[in-house]
Amino acid sequence: MSDARLATAQLLDKAVMAELAPLKLERARFKTLIEAEPAKAGASGVDRVEFLVSANPGVAPAPLMKVASGGELARFMLALKVVLAAKGSAPCLIFDEIDTGVGGAVADSIGSRLGRLSAGLQVLCVTHSPQVAARADHHLMISKMEEVGGGGHRMVTRVAPLSASSRREEIARMLSGAQVTDEARAQADRLLAATG
Repeated sequence: MSDARLATAQLLDKAVMAELAPLKLERARFKTLIEAEPAKAGASGVDRVEFLVSANPGVAPAPLMKVASGGELARFMLALKVVLAAKGSAPCLIFDEIDTGVGGAVADSIGSRLGRLSAGLQVLCVTHSPQVAARADHHLMISKMEEVGGGGHRMVTRVAPLSASSRREEIARMLSGAQVTDEARAQADRLLAATG
């Protein structure tokens, strides 16, 4: 079992590395560390598996969860999920703010990769990034509000599909904030045209 894991780890490392450049991590390294722990032998073998990364040249790889920034972590996880999805691991992938801690060109690269991924399976993505939202085939607006009734208050989450014009307005709002400007609407049009 350990030999099979080592062989698979090399294939995984190579596949993940191929995903990093399009996600603006072209100088990063990814490595799967497999260490035998015979004292902890069990039904799944004697190996301990850990993902190591280095986001910068000259820095030794260290545990992914300890050294990656929020934006780097999101992109490494996206690369891993893309590689695993290619092996048929799931017909639907859900990403909750996979673009956390990134913006601009990096957010656009994440949106592009999610768009390509969605060609082969269903992708649901919660995002605050207009670059990612513009890549979607369908756009749902999620809102929370306080509802009063029945003798109390409670928070209610609503999900509503957006029409083309409502989608444009929402992407413009994501670009500009509370006050939607004509410039933001024009930029939303450019984003939607470039990704459509």
